[in-house]
Amino acid sequence: MDVIYGLIPGMILLGLAAVGVLFWAARSGQFDDLEGEAHRILMDDDLRPAKKKKPRQRMPDAEDQE
Repeated sequence: MDVIYGLIPGMILLGLAAVGVLFWAARSGQFDDLEGEAHRILMDDDLRPAKKKKPRQRMPDAEDQE
């Protein structure tokens, strides 16, 4: 039963810290654009045009040296 006298103030402090973090996140703009990140993964702007590959130079084979 003596443990509860330490747990109650600890839980109150932990709860106040969580509320403080929530208010800090709201003031810093963490919750301003909730749909932007969800739609960003659907956009294909990360695709780059295919580069032209240079033809590979062949090493001369024994058959080519005749």
